[in-house]
Amino acid sequence: MKELGIRACWARPYTITTLNSDFNSRLTNVLDRNFNPERPNEVWCTDITYIWTIADGFVYLTSIMDLCSRKIIAWTLSKTLEVEEVLKCVEIAKQRREIKVPLIIHSDRGIHFTCRKYSELTNGMKRSYSEKGVPYDNACIESFHSLIKKEWLNRKVILDYDHVYYLCFEYIETFYNTARIHSHCDYMSPKQYEDLWNKVN
Repeated sequence: MKELGIRACWARPYTITTLNSDFNSRLTNVLDRNFNPERPNEVWCTDITYIWTIADGFVYLTSIMDLCSRKIIAWTLSKTLEVEEVLKCVEIAKQRREIKVPLIIHSDRGIHFTCRKYSELTNGMKRSYSEKGVPYDNACIESFHSLIKKEWLNRKVILDYDHVYYLCFEYIETFYNTARIHSHCDYMSPKQYEDLWNKVN
C-alpha cells in the first residue's frame, strides 16, 4: 500500500456524545430496527455528530434521513449544542416533505430529542427512541455520520465553521444524495431511488 501511495481510512471508535434522559418507561422503540419502510416519509431518523475544526473547536451536525431511500432530507450545522438547532433541522424536513401517512421519527434518548419543544414540534408524529446506549437501534443515521467522516471530513484539515459547512454541503448535496450508490437502493443514489419510487407509485 505504501509503494502505491494508498493510505487506509481510520474510523474513530463510537463514543456517546449526548446525555440520555431518564424516561425509560415512557420512551419506546417503535421502529424496532425495521430499517426498510415501504414508502418515503414513513420513517425518518435523526442524530447529532461532532466535527472538530482548528479555529472553532467542535461544531455539531444534525441530520435527518428518510429510511426508505436513505436520503438526507435535512441537516444543520451549529457551533453550539442548543436544542434550537435540532428544532431547526426538523422544521426544514417538514417544509421540504409532504407527509401523507403517519410518520415515525426515530432518535436516541438525548435531551435534545426528549425536551418539551421537540415534543411540541413533532406533535402528530410517532416518536421512537433507541434503547439506552444501543447505537445499533439507530444504525442507518449512525452509518451516515460515519461515512461523511470516513469518506470526506477525515481526509481534510478542517479550518473553521465555514469550511466544514462547505464540506458538509459538498458531500451531502452533490455526492451522497445524488451520486453515491447504495445496495439498499438497488445500487442507485437516494435521489434516483426516490425519483423511481415516485414514478411507479
